[in-house]
Amino acid sequence: MAFYYNNKYLSLFLFSFLLLINCKNEEKVAESTTKKVVEYDMYQPSEMANFMNAMYAYNQQLKAQIIAGETPTHLPLDLAKLHSAEMTDKKGRTAAWNSFVNVFIESQQTIIDTISNVDLKERYNASINNCLGCYKTECTGPIPKIKKLLIQ
Repeated sequence: MAFYYNNKYLSLFLFSFLLLINCKNEEKVAESTTKKVVEYDMYQPSEMANFMNAMYAYNQQLKAQIIAGETPTHLPLDLAKLHSAEMTDKKGRTAAWNSFVNVFIESQQTIIDTISNVDLKERYNASINNCLGCYKTECTGPIPKIKKLLIQ
């Protein structure tokens, strides 16, 4: 330490040298400020998907009515749209799909049948099971969600 105190100029020179080494004049690369525009492909549900969601909401209401002891008397949905609604990804209607749809429409209509001898809960569950049967064979769908519609 005594050496550095005796050589003030040497100490000053070393300090300046170290300072210059650490403070190099580096050219900073200018970062481009152009913003990339991200375009999102928004999901647009098909006419059939919208109709299926409406049927799900309707069957939730039916389930609540049946559990409350009420008897539904009308069918607010036009189930004939199942035969004409545009399907997702332009999938075609097969013969099996058409038969499932016809059975489903009939089972939905039996729910509002007030003169039927079959228990309302059984008619409702049969309708939901018809829906599940179609999804299990024709296309994958929200099977766990639909199973929640069943009345235990």
